[in-house]
Amino acid sequence: MEFLARRGRRAVGLDIADGAEIRANILSLDDVLSKLQNNKPVYIVHSAAVSNPPACRQDPHICLNTNVLGTVNMLEAARKLDIERFIYLSSANVYGERPPLPVTEDSPLAPRALYDYSKVIAESCVEAYRRLYGVPTVILRSWKVFGEYDSPKSAISRFIDACLRGGEITLFNGGRDVTDPYHVDNLCHAIDLALENDQAVGEIFNIGTGNAVSIRQLAELIVKLTSATTVIRDAPPRSAEEAEPMISYPSIEKIKQKLGYRPIVSLEEGLRRQITWRRRALGL
Repeated sequence: MEFLARRGRRAVGLDIADGAEIRANILSLDDVLSKLQNNKPVYIVHSAAVSNPPACRQDPHICLNTNVLGTVNMLEAARKLDIERFIYLSSANVYGERPPLPVTEDSPLAPRALYDYSKVIAESCVEAYRRLYGVPTVILRSWKVFGEYDSPKSAISRFIDACLRGGEITLFNGGRDVTDPYHVDNLCHAIDLALENDQAVGEIFNIGTGNAVSIRQLAELIVKLTSATTVIRDAPPRSAEEAEPMISYPSIEKIKQKLGYRPIVSLEEGLRRQITWRRRALGL
C-alpha cells in the first residue's frame, strides 16, 4: 500500500485482522459488500489467501473456502460495485514442480498440492466473471515474493532471524527447490502498471525477475549479507507432494512487452531491506 500511495493512489487495506483500515471477512459477501460500499473503491487487488501448503493440506476446508469462495465473494463485490479493475494475485505453483523452463504464461497447469489446486480453481472463477459478467480482470502469477512486513514465519524471514540470532537454518528437502525470489516493490510495480494499462485486462502475467535461485543459494546469500556464521542444516520434505523438488522460474517477456514492466529492486537490495527490517523488529 505504501508503494501505491507513493504513486499518488489511495490504497486501503481490507482484512479480517485487527488494525485493518477496513475490517471484513471475505467469507461473508454481505460483510464485504457493506464495507466496500462505504469506501467506494475504484479497483480491487485481491491477495487474501491461506498460502501455506502444509496448512492447506491439514485443513482443506478452510483452504478452499478462503482461496476459492473468498475469491468468488470479492469478484461478486467487484461486479455489483462496477469496479474498474480486478487484479487477482495467483501463484507460480499452478505450473507444478517441473514445468518447461523458463515458464511462460502458456505453459500447461500441473498443480500438485491442495494450495496449488485452490489457485487454479480461483483463476477459473476470475476468468468466468470476466467472460460472463464483464468484470475487467487481470491475473498475476507470482513467484516467491518477500519484503518488509513479511510474516516472521516466511522462509526468508526465518533465514534472516536465524542469522541475526545465531541460530541455524533448516532447509526442507535440502533446499533443492529452485524459484525466483523477488522484492515486493517489483510486484507492486506490476500491479500499478496493470491498473494503468487497458491492455492488461483479460490477461495473465508472470511476475518475478526472470532469475533462477535455489532455496539453498538463497539461504547462503542471506548468511553472506548478514556476515553470520549460521549453520545450514538439511531436513526431509514437509510432505510427500514436496519430495520432488520444484524447479520453476519465469519468463517475464509478456509483461515487459505489453506493460513495459522491468524489475526495479534487485535480489540483494531487497534482502538488505528485509534484513534491516528484521533487525528493527527483533530489537537488535
